[in-house]
Amino acid sequence: MKTMSASPSAPGAPSGTRPRILSGMQPTDSSLHLGNYLGALTQWVALQDDYQALYCVVDLHALTVNPEPAALRERTRATAAQYLAGGVDPARSALFVQSHVPEHTEVAWLLSCQTGFGEASRMTQFKDKSARQGTDGTTVGLFTYPVLMAADILVYDAALVPVGEDQRQHLELTRNLAERLNARFGAGTAVVPEAHIVTATAKIQDLQNPTAKMSKSNAGGKGVIWLLENPKKAAKAIKSAVTDADDSYAVYFDREKKPGISNLLSIYSAVTGREVDDIAAEYDGRGYGYLKVDLADAVVAFLEPFQERANTYLSDPAELDKVLDDGAARAREIAGGVKDRLFDRFGLLPRGVR
Repeated sequence: MKTMSASPSAPGAPSGTRPRILSGMQPTDSSLHLGNYLGALTQWVALQDDYQALYCVVDLHALTVNPEPAALRERTRATAAQYLAGGVDPARSALFVQSHVPEHTEVAWLLSCQTGFGEASRMTQFKDKSARQGTDGTTVGLFTYPVLMAADILVYDAALVPVGEDQRQHLELTRNLAERLNARFGAGTAVVPEAHIVTATAKIQDLQNPTAKMSKSNAGGKGVIWLLENPKKAAKAIKSAVTDADDSYAVYFDREKKPGISNLLSIYSAVTGREVDDIAAEYDGRGYGYLKVDLADAVVAFLEPFQERANTYLSDPAELDKVLDDGAARAREIAGGVKDRLFDRFGLLPRGVR
């Protein structure tokens, strides 16, 4: 984990204030997958004690894929329930829905007016997605997605942002914008965030294509373990996972030479807490089938209590909404002050108090 300084999380904050972190995931499916959990959610939970944590369901970002309204509402609650089931603690972290904090979009407009068209055009994800979708399917929202992401971060004076490798470029844009604001409007206008990228368990690969990140877009999602799916289906996916083309049955961790086995070892270690080398030594030379069977059992043993916790929240949507409302109120206490500071620095006339 990157060591952070004990500097204040916001300009003018009292000495000793814990730095803020902000992260979120899109509710594009009813279930997160194991890669989301091991690569992101477990890291969020670990950061709660040392940082002032804000975790959101980024439903506004999900609008770039044009979801059905009823599905989006259902997926938003399901995603929040999985955050809670995974260990996000509302007593230690502000858990909220992005659209419940209007300061995100207000600050996004300010940042849009400081972002160059060419700068936004160079974002790799935009180029890739727009190439797949074509001109008719590419929206302005997809184009400005990284600017909204920058607003998500800067509106909380976040010092640390847990991100995956695929979001590095977006975070660099956020850092550039923060530095630009400080140069244009004075020091202390924005906090320049740092990346927190975990390498130990962040790379959980697709079971059918172990050289690619676990994703529903690979092979129609056949290599994905969904957190809320039937555990028997997850066990079947593990047992049919691609291994490596050799006859030695050697079990050891090497992502280049043994990508399939290395991926299974990573998952096994993550869901059991055991060391990769100890697991590899136990199965070396015995055949890949033994490893798969035991890993399938370990994944089922992980999924069943996780699903029980998530379903507890989903069975009481009113109580879940209360948790989200409370988180949004706490988030707005921070975001409102930052937005006011930015509005003032930009020269916007303050609203009169009646």
